Amino acid sequence: MEISQLSRLVTLNLSNLFMLTELKIQNLGKFVRNFTSIRPLYLDSVTISSAGLEWHAALLQIPTLQELSMAEYNLSGPLLSSLTRLENLSVIRLDRNNFSSAVPETFANFRNLTSLSLVFSELIGMFPPKIFQITSLSVIDISHNYNLHGFFPEFPLNGSLQKLLVSETSLYDLSSNNSTGSIQTLGMCKKLQSMILFDNSFSGAIPSDIFEDLVNLSDISLHNNFFTGMIPSFIFTLPSVHQVYLSNNEFEGQLHNFSNAFSPIQWLDLSGNHLEGSIPISLFQLTNLHELKLSFNKFSGTIELNMLSKLGNLTTLDISYNNLTLIDASTLMTPFPLLPMLSSVRLASCKLTSFPQFLKNHSLMDIDLSNNHIVGTIPQWIWKSKFLNYINLSCNYLTDWEEPIFNNLSSLTTLDFHSNILHGPLPTLPESIIYLDFSSNNLTSVISSKIGKYLEWTLFLSFASNNLNGNIPESICSAPNLEVLDLSNNSLTGTIPKCLIAMNGTLSVLDLGRNKLNGTIDFLPGSCSLRTLHLNGNALQGKLPKYLASCTMLEILDVGENQLHGHFPCWLKNISTVRILILRSNELHGSLICGGTKVLWPHLQIFDLASNNFGGRIPLSFFEHWKAIIADEYNGSLSEPDHLQLEIFKYNPVYYQDKVAVTYKQLQMELVKILTIFTAIDLSCNKFEGLIPEGLGQLNALYILNLSNNVFSGPIPSSLGNLKELESLDLANNNLSGKIPTEITELSFLSFLNLSYNHLVGRIPTGTQVQSFPADSFKGNDGLCGPPLSQNCSGDGMQGTPSPASNSNVDAKSSS
Repeated sequence: MEISQLSRLVTLNLSNLFMLTELKIQNLGKFVRNFTSIRPLYLDSVTISSAGLEWHAALLQIPTLQELSMAEYNLSGPLLSSLTRLENLSVIRLDRNNFSSAVPETFANFRNLTSLSLVFSELIGMFPPKIFQITSLSVIDISHNYNLHGFFPEFPLNGSLQKLLVSETSLYDLSSNNSTGSIQTLGMCKKLQSMILFDNSFSGAIPSDIFEDLVNLSDISLHNNFFTGMIPSFIFTLPSVHQVYLSNNEFEGQLHNFSNAFSPIQWLDLSGNHLEGSIPISLFQLTNLHELKLSFNKFSGTIELNMLSKLGNLTTLDISYNNLTLIDASTLMTPFPLLPMLSSVRLASCKLTSFPQFLKNHSLMDIDLSNNHIVGTIPQWIWKSKFLNYINLSCNYLTDWEEPIFNNLSSLTTLDFHSNILHGPLPTLPESIIYLDFSSNNLTSVISSKIGKYLEWTLFLSFASNNLNGNIPESICSAPNLEVLDLSNNSLTGTIPKCLIAMNGTLSVLDLGRNKLNGTIDFLPGSCSLRTLHLNGNALQGKLPKYLASCTMLEILDVGENQLHGHFPCWLKNISTVRILILRSNELHGSLICGGTKVLWPHLQIFDLASNNFGGRIPLSFFEHWKAIIADEYNGSLSEPDHLQLEIFKYNPVYYQDKVAVTYKQLQMELVKILTIFTAIDLSCNKFEGLIPEGLGQLNALYILNLSNNVFSGPIPSSLGNLKELESLDLANNNLSGKIPTEITELSFLSFLNLSYNHLVGRIPTGTQVQSFPADSFKGNDGLCGPPLSQNCSGDGMQGTPSPASNSNVDAKSSS
């Protein structure tokens, strides 16, 4: 029988067809029109050609269609609108398409609709609130549509809603505007089973009575929003609730004890809030708990581990980063293990002074005992579990380890021992390792030439701030997946292996700063994926290789404090990703003129050329495209600080934190976390001449400006008064003349000012900010007068003709 003869066909399932036109059907649309009895139609994961247009038109003429499933069909916006004709539909499943359009409001007319699923479908615009009010709807899933926004209306009292999934959209709560549309109206959905609202912009307090009638609710997922106020204790007493995820909100106050005799809760995550006070004993009596996460709050008090004895099903315990004191009264002779099912334990920052003995009896996968006060030797039993995957013992006072430390650990991927006092030779590395951090210890051995064979899977490798010596072995380059290599702050010698820069196109961060490396920066041809290159504080010579221009993702280039020579690297001008360029304390020379072309660095935030031999005039348009230092071009990030960091693991985010040294208020400091809003320009100790460019005045998000020890002449530009964020201004030891512009007094954040050793004249502008600086900020200007200087001003504010340009500036420079 041919398909054309199936006029009474009730169900049609053509899912997973590779190419619809490969069916041996002619005039497909004509045959489909004959299928007048079809109710469910399944076309998931069908690949269509241009013939699909006729097919779509035919679909819309099936009068009996009740269920339509077209997930992963590569649908577009126009078809979504055309489906509004099928008002008899009860089930619509259009997940994983690419509509790039809004949801038609006419969907609210589908009065038989029971299930609407539009997951991962690139929806945009406002989700029609009337759809939430369809009384027959039991399932709404519009999650993972990041550009979809909207709010909750008042839900119908007689509604059927059981599952509400709107995670990872941009829905928000209107309760703060006294609107009827708020999360409170969900209390009317008495059949609700799943409330999945995470990763949105909901705010305000959760009404204490919202859960009283939701007796069927089993899943409460409100994490990653902006909820405030206290957490209603009623949540923990719901008769059907299994999952409660309230992490990463703004909840505050104390948790109160509650009756939990019959609570079925299995997963409870309250981490990342502002909860305080003691942890209620009720939480430790939830006998069905598999996962308990309370980290990153303000809980206080003492927890004795035997208080957890009733949690016999617990597999994950995380109480890190509170103000808790953990007391372990167990011993190695305890006959029965506490928490027998435990596989993941995170007790960071719990004031531990020794390894908790109860861990010895477990086959753990994850251990985090970082940021405690544990002293001495790492016990051998910590490594006994063959399932061990993650261990973090960083920021303690550990000195050594019992051998063997890595026996039979084929699953170990993350090992973090940074910031201890471990000494001795490097241990044998586990072959399965992905993340290895031994930085800030006292390891003293030479890096083995065999190190490459242990790095088959490694993405992150850091031995920074130890006492390692010897040459960097070229075998490191054989690591096929390495993304971060940090060997900074050691005593490494020799040259940089030529293979490191390209590194098979995998290396994103290379930090060899503050060692004793010499020679030139050479490279082997290959693909460059570097985002961060730190070579500062060595004895490198030669020129910066033009090869770096091929590193088109470069964000940080720090080669300061070496012996490099040559001209300004104009060949970097077209790398639009550059954020930090530090060339200070080298032997570079010449002008900043790049053949008449503009330097396009829209993300540049730190520019440091100090202590070189650069000279000439600075081009007027040099700063024109530095939008990251112009407040109104900063896309709101001035009010929402972030840090420069590189994500290492996609599935379990771990970040490499970039760091650089800058000179601030004449002192050098290291920025361990570089705020994306921190901005600085340091051109000091060079030979720049001519006028200070007026264009600097447009950089109104600048924090630090240092032009000292040059030969700039002319007046101080009044446009510097536009630098409203400026905290440090140093123009000392130049040939500047004229009066100090009164606009300087308007820099309310200015905490350091140095205008000494110039040829400035007249009265120092009056203003609280300026008069608060010491007299040394103005010394060496023979024509200046008025507070804070002791020289009084005459009637016209002039102290007489200043002395001609003499050796005073030169002497001052040589002594600075």
